[in-house]
Amino acid sequence: MPVNILFIGDVIGKPGRQAVSRELHRLVDRYRLDLVIANGENAAGGFGITEETAKDLFKSGIHFLTSGNHIWDKKDALEFIAREERLIRPANYPPGTAGRGSAVVKTPGGAKVGVLNLEGRVFMNNLDCPFRTADREVARLREETSIIFVDFHAEATSEKASLGWYLDGRVSAVVGTHTHVQTADERILPGGTAYLTDAGMTGAFDSVIGVRKDEPIEKFLTQVPVKFEIAKNNLRLNGVVVTVDEDTGRALGVERVNLECT
Repeated sequence: MPVNILFIGDVIGKPGRQAVSRELHRLVDRYRLDLVIANGENAAGGFGITEETAKDLFKSGIHFLTSGNHIWDKKDALEFIAREERLIRPANYPPGTAGRGSAVVKTPGGAKVGVLNLEGRVFMNNLDCPFRTADREVARLREETSIIFVDFHAEATSEKASLGWYLDGRVSAVVGTHTHVQTADERILPGGTAYLTDAGMTGAFDSVIGVRKDEPIEKFLTQVPVKFEIAKNNLRLNGVVVTVDEDTGRALGVERVNLECT
């Protein structure tokens, strides 16, 4: 029995949430989706997440949220992350960090899907090894389900590709986030793992990775810190649909989504 999973790339502020609200129902119908996952670490004002913005995404039809290094940006996030079962943070943060790094989600049809969040270390934080953390978490998740979806929140394409090959045959999909730029290298690896270096972003595309163009340009010209504002024009939803065999956990199909919002 195939299970169709949509993963939505980094949702950027209110424009990103609006894009999800406008377009998700069409994607659910088009792909007969069983589960919708989104990276929500930038859903609140472009940096971080709050309970209110998470509820907005759940109301739009998202079942589960992953995150990354910006998940801690809002002051009230720690308490919310600690108790919200539909939200995970990268699993390779130190022991005692609020929240969970993986979870098993049951689709409306009853299929169990393991979701694992990891954060890269190249050009990013000095965290525990994502590869060794993946070994531990994947082994634990496979005790409950053969379907495992990995959001690897990382900067370097080499690190993302390496993890994809490292986990090939052990997970259903490895999809990258963080750069906000969708790559065109979707494929199914020989062991049956769907792979995409970066799912892209969901938000305003008349922008510099989701923020208004003027501020980043000024920062590059002057090297002076500048406050970024979220852009609002040309909304698009980026993501990827992965079809997985429920019994084996092997990917049967992978298709990028780059949808201009009407």
